[in-house]
Amino acid sequence: MGGKVQGQYGVSSEAPIPLLTPYTLGKFQLSHRVVLAPLTRQRSWNNVPQPHAILYYSQRTTKGGLLIAEATGVSNTAQGYPQTPGIWTKEQVEAWKPIVDAVHAKGGIFFCQIWHVGRVSNTGLQPNGQAPISCTDKPLTPQSQSNGFNVAQFSTPRRLTTEEIPQVVNDFRLAARNAIEAGFDGVEIHGAHGYLLDQFMKDHVNDRTDKYGGSLENRCRFPLEVVEAIVDEIGADKVGIRLSPFADYAEAGDSNPEALGLYMVESLNKYGLVYCHMVEPRMKTVGEKCESPHSLLPMRKAFRGTFIVAGGYDREDGNNAVAEDRADLVVYGRWFLANPDLPKRFARNAPLNKYNRETFYIPDPVLGYTDYPFLEDTE
Repeated sequence: MGGKVQGQYGVSSEAPIPLLTPYTLGKFQLSHRVVLAPLTRQRSWNNVPQPHAILYYSQRTTKGGLLIAEATGVSNTAQGYPQTPGIWTKEQVEAWKPIVDAVHAKGGIFFCQIWHVGRVSNTGLQPNGQAPISCTDKPLTPQSQSNGFNVAQFSTPRRLTTEEIPQVVNDFRLAARNAIEAGFDGVEIHGAHGYLLDQFMKDHVNDRTDKYGGSLENRCRFPLEVVEAIVDEIGADKVGIRLSPFADYAEAGDSNPEALGLYMVESLNKYGLVYCHMVEPRMKTVGEKCESPHSLLPMRKAFRGTFIVAGGYDREDGNNAVAEDRADLVVYGRWFLANPDLPKRFARNAPLNKYNRETFYIPDPVLGYTDYPFLEDTE
């Protein structure tokens, strides 16, 4: 691996930086392994993506770089936060197109993360003020949001009947089809962080007695039906999934997270998904790193596709994960939010802009969104 390496960032070094080596993700040729995390930014008025997102995403695009779009609702019952985008209407699909085009114009690969929040919602965000839906009717206790400033209030959810679940599966299928129509290269199914799919998987939440509750197999049935429907609709080469078996976000913990993670990746192997994006056990709650005896390594070894990791990574940590073969790609959230040219900064080992939590979720189309400086601006 010796000798000088000249990359697209004009950096030569004795040995390649692991994060900046090329990688083949299914049919996509990546030029590096630094991935933009799916980050909720709450700047999509009336759940419609806005033109200011064109600049935001294109700023963070590199030729051969993978970007995962912010969590995007699959239906009008999917929303849990104000001003988050959806992809269930024609208007939303059309609004995504110029954003996707801008990423493609710079040679980026763009996946749309599709989600349903389930019980992490309230009647004010639901059609006709109805109750949010979930696997359970157990309510969530009020929680401080991940910016650390606001306290979210949740309404008591309505337990989905067995007969209603196929309709939600279908909502995910149609959202995936719409994402491809909008031009996205693929979709990431959001099966993490205490949202609807995670609510079904985790035994601290799922208290059902039908075929969607009880055993591990039953609890994973709905998420895997979503996977199957989307694979059938758009092809496995365009489908990834995000999972957080170890996390306890939104009171969605599990008594045996390692068994859950292994069961899911072994089940996903049957569908040939292009990637599995997993959250590190050290991220038990939003933004808080803690010591954990657990590891994603068993899941990494069991999964046959590309394995992507997220959760509290910095440059050194990410390089080590790739060098030690614990991951193929590494996802960066807050650091990519604050450093639109993060791959270049990593290449040069340049200092990073600090992120400002107070502007993560404000509705401003520029402040804390597209105004973080590039390296050239700071040099």
